[in-house]
Amino acid sequence: MFQGGTNFGYWSGADYKGRYQPVTTSYDYDAPLSEAGDPTEKLFAIRTVIGKFQPLPEGPMPPATPKFAYGSVPLRQQAEVLELLDVLCPAGPIRSPFPLTFEAVKQAHGFVLYRTRLPRDVWTPAPLSSPPNGVCDRAYVLLNGEYQGRLERDGQAALNLTGQAGAVLDLLVENMGRINFGTNASDFKGLLQNLTLDSALLSDWLIYPLDVDAAVAQGWPLPTPQAGGSRARPGPALYTGSFQTPGIAWDTFVKFPGWSKGQLWVNGFNLGRYWARGPQQTLFVPGSLLSPSSPNNITLLELERPPPRPLLLFLDRPILNQTGALPPP
Repeated sequence: MFQGGTNFGYWSGADYKGRYQPVTTSYDYDAPLSEAGDPTEKLFAIRTVIGKFQPLPEGPMPPATPKFAYGSVPLRQQAEVLELLDVLCPAGPIRSPFPLTFEAVKQAHGFVLYRTRLPRDVWTPAPLSSPPNGVCDRAYVLLNGEYQGRLERDGQAALNLTGQAGAVLDLLVENMGRINFGTNASDFKGLLQNLTLDSALLSDWLIYPLDVDAAVAQGWPLPTPQAGGSRARPGPALYTGSFQTPGIAWDTFVKFPGWSKGQLWVNGFNLGRYWARGPQQTLFVPGSLLSPSSPNNITLLELERPPPRPLLLFLDRPILNQTGALPPP
């Protein structure tokens, strides 16, 4: 690998080695050219060895591009995902007696929201269950808008719930990347099998294919932001902010202090997935995406839990090989 680059947007893909393994957004790969396209010590070492056997090109090596630490940028919650379904799915939901896959609703990447209602009162905790690998790849579960937890592929397959008959049950399902080689390359996404609540089959679903990218690119209608000083509650929500550069548009790297997992857009461009699990702790932001004279707009989709102080930190170097402290469950 001479240069790996970045898996922008939803293009990170996945490996399969006995279990599903989503690939990080960075594809730096410890390659001779870094993710930002800069020469590394490895490149100079390779060049030295080649120079012992072949003539090298004349002239100096192209230098690294300049980097800049733009500092911290505060964010504010604009709305929870459930409040934005009309914006994120303008065509409205698809009705189906049972769940449909991403492929069946023609959703290649990103997120689909599945909605049904509790068929009866559940006063003692009862398991919401999926068959093994029936959720591909992660489902964020909400009951009457309150975040309950998650179901995931090769992981947690049941979650205890209580609620009254008719309570709205939502599962926001994330496609974390398709397996892109080997015998498991037919990698369907979404709810692949029926879910049960206390062994009773759940039916009558509304299915919302979400186009977050289109809404962000079009400058989706912003609702009134959350009042200052109030803390955002857990669950999928969109946050926004902006920053101005000191008259430059240099490459930078954005860190996510205290955030859990989600996607980030800068000036409408989907930079990819962040995840506190690591090892990648920063996303690469090419300077070509930034404006040296106008505000640079940030949209962040947090899927689980925001930090007490929602902000991003722009650095002049990447952090690719650390494991972050996961937020409490």
